[in-house]
Amino acid sequence: MTSMAAASTTKIAWRLQEFEAHSSSVSCLALGKSSGRLLATGGEDCRVNIWAVSKANCIMSLTGHKNPVECIQFNMSEEQVVAGSQSGSIRVWDLEAAKILRTLMGHKANITSLGFHPFGDFLASSSMDTNIKLWDVRRKGYVFRYKGHTQAVRSLAFSPDGKWLASASDDCTVKLWDLAQGKTITEFKSHTGPVNIVQFHPNEYLLASGSSDRSIKLWDLEKFTMIGSLEGDTTPVRCVCFSPDGSCLYSGATDSLRVFGWEPDRCFDVVLVGWGRVSDLAVCNQQLIGVSHQLSSVSSYVVDLKRVKKSGGAAIQGVIQDSQPLTEPKKDPKGTALRKSYERPTTTCGSQRVKHRSDSDRRSPEGERRSPSEDEAEEKLSSAEIHNAEDYKAIFQPKNAISRTPPKMSEPFPAPPEDESILAIGRQLKDVISPFPAKQQAPPLASSTPVQRVEPTVVSSAKRPAPPAAGTASSAPPASTQPPFTTAKTKPEPKIIPSTRNEPIGLNVADFLPSSPSSRSAALNDEEALTQIRKGHDTMCVMLSSRHKNLQTVRAMWAREDIKMALDTAVSMNDLSIVVDILNIINLQPSLWKLDVCVTILPQLDKLLQSKYESYMQTGCTSLRLVMKHFWTLISDTLKATPSVGVDITREERHHKCRVCCKQLKNLSNIAKNKAAQVGRHGSAFKELQLLMAPLDDSP
Repeated sequence: MTSMAAASTTKIAWRLQEFEAHSSSVSCLALGKSSGRLLATGGEDCRVNIWAVSKANCIMSLTGHKNPVECIQFNMSEEQVVAGSQSGSIRVWDLEAAKILRTLMGHKANITSLGFHPFGDFLASSSMDTNIKLWDVRRKGYVFRYKGHTQAVRSLAFSPDGKWLASASDDCTVKLWDLAQGKTITEFKSHTGPVNIVQFHPNEYLLASGSSDRSIKLWDLEKFTMIGSLEGDTTPVRCVCFSPDGSCLYSGATDSLRVFGWEPDRCFDVVLVGWGRVSDLAVCNQQLIGVSHQLSSVSSYVVDLKRVKKSGGAAIQGVIQDSQPLTEPKKDPKGTALRKSYERPTTTCGSQRVKHRSDSDRRSPEGERRSPSEDEAEEKLSSAEIHNAEDYKAIFQPKNAISRTPPKMSEPFPAPPEDESILAIGRQLKDVISPFPAKQQAPPLASSTPVQRVEPTVVSSAKRPAPPAAGTASSAPPASTQPPFTTAKTKPEPKIIPSTRNEPIGLNVADFLPSSPSSRSAALNDEEALTQIRKGHDTMCVMLSSRHKNLQTVRAMWAREDIKMALDTAVSMNDLSIVVDILNIINLQPSLWKLDVCVTILPQLDKLLQSKYESYMQTGCTSLRLVMKHFWTLISDTLKATPSVGVDITREERHHKCRVCCKQLKNLSNIAKNKAAQVGRHGSAFKELQLLMAPLDDSP
């Protein structure tokens, strides 16, 4: 009912754009799933074109295929795109370097589907020859061949934990493969028509498949049984997409979107979109983006998910209510008591196990049949023509997350104006976006929590002009990369670089120019002045790119394993700024902390408390306060407890961890005592710590 009421004031769905994508017919397209803002199209003109969703100008065009491009896919980070042609050749492109990464030869017929492994450099492909192949992008020749389907495979999907591969075929079956073993785990046979699409649930052991028989089937991956058959689409199901929290399933068919729930099977909502034969879906900012193609043109559509019914009211437990944003996690996710989650098992089948297999005798003879010189000649023919340098630089070159992985505040696509409230929202969004260039400081690690600003980083302030951002790099380690000018205070006395600076650093361009008599500085022309201001800018960009890449690695580890593994990964990078970024998030969520986390973090706090950056000190102090408040009683009681009778391995492990933590805390207590005499905000923080850590003096 609410959907109908909303429709009278603001549209639920609308066409975002329609544009000519190729000089001949478009044969395939794919959206970047993590951002929902990047689109790749393949055409009969043998080209692959890359677009920013909602912009009509092609960012870059990738050439090299000699036959029409039949299939296309982005990798998880959207830094690579893979395209398969009618002849069976596959090309992988590095979008950031704007060059071809690998040409993979081995299939004997046109490529029908492609899929990137969620982590690790692996790629799955299928062909009209009915074979599925697993490739290591870093090497030539395939790692495995999976045989079993009797007709073309139309869709491939890796499980979120990277252990399994699902395939949907024209032979009306869905197969589940064990990647490392190279064999079928099970086969699902309930569809009565070709299966067009297959998709894993983001966290539960569930698989969805959509078919030309106009139904979607849901499969339990523990019991290998069908738990739902969702019907109601009037045309073949072309694409499916789970909501980010996994509470419902979006189904794309000709001209319509359906929202399904399961256990029990039901349809929450039907939205008539008019997108024709929709080819791909992605969810971003509580909007669903759908793309379709006809002849040489491509159209994109938006469905406002805030106005779509995603639950059936009180009858459904644990499904989010219409008033709640989609991205909020469910308090009691449906099926948690019944169904296994991908986060629980520790995954050993990652890149290591499959990598080991790739060196075995399973290498493909066809993949090796070409000489290196032939491959080089092939790859020289491939090129990337950058048509829109500005968009290319903004999205790919800096490896920043602003365009590709929109931060929490990034704008949804505005609906067609129908009332003044839309215009008001537009004005607000403009205000939010205006300071974007200054916000390259720290990628959003967890969308639900703000990342505090940390040194060394571009100082983000909407009022400061862009050039001084390079100047602030002077406060960033490593010292060897410091530019000749500095924005630190000229007084030699304070060695601490404050996190809040009252003086308007960066507003005076003269601060960035070499010190010289006033008459000489006046003679500097604009070009010389800009050259001086830009010094250190490239260094800062390299540092921020590296930091962003490391944060992405840690984030992926957190999603795949657990916080302990993520922290161990962060620590192993030997980059204190990464540790600070993570701590600024978990300091806000004490429930995430465990004794294991303390064991990993405490040695790092030693470095933070003795850092020259005040913000690092403050982060370290916050973490140390948290450990003392939540864990000191446990550590103290464990160490004082009398030994138990018999062998208790769990107790022994806990006792060992507590001993390690106690030793680290005593060391940190000494640092706090030494620094408590300092003046300023950090001095008072250390005084507070000294009082909080007083019980350590009495401990054995």
